Amino acid sequence: MPIFVNKNISNHCRLGVWKITESYEQLLSRLQLDANDTSTLLGFKNPKRQREWMSVRVMLNELTGRPTKILYNGNRKPYLSDQSYNISISHSDQYSTILMCRDKHVGIDIEKMQPKIDQIAFKFLQEREMGKIDNLQRIYHLYLHWCAKEALYKICDRPNLSFRENMFIEPFQPKRQGIITGRVETSEIHLRLKLYYFSVENYSIVWCYK
Repeated sequence: MPIFVNKNISNHCRLGVWKITESYEQLLSRLQLDANDTSTLLGFKNPKRQREWMSVRVMLNELTGRPTKILYNGNRKPYLSDQSYNISISHSDQYSTILMCRDKHVGIDIEKMQPKIDQIAFKFLQEREMGKIDNLQRIYHLYLHWCAKEALYKICDRPNLSFRENMFIEPFQPKRQGIITGRVETSEIHLRLKLYYFSVENYSIVWCYK
């Protein structure tokens, strides 16, 4: 399937969302993999994980208009070998996402929404956040909090950040799309950042840049 969402966020930032409908063979035929990438791909035993991995790279090639190579730093944060863009990637079930920007740090997360998140919400939400969850949209609201904190974690690129202890999402009423505010507080980080969200089918997506 062509890119599901492809839009400019600013003059130098672009957001892509890909719905993965292609087979393994179809995705592979659109890539030029070197020996290391081939080894990585074959190292995934789950066919679904293989398709996720390839879909990100096919989408990235389409967004940039050229073959690109993704590398990872010591914190497993992805970056392009030619350093032409800062990137953040995420995938969940049928969808992959990329946020790319030339001059800003970026973070993005996508999640397929399932009721089981309610059972673990206490692990990533502070009590003051739990008290503001809209029970009429409870699952969606919880997932927006999770995705927002995941995006903040990625943009900070620091190990050992606690979703519950170091991050706080200011109260908001969930809509199909909107803007929320998140904070990261540690002895070294004091960050307050706008995050942008929207939903696609049964998926929530949150992204940010700074």
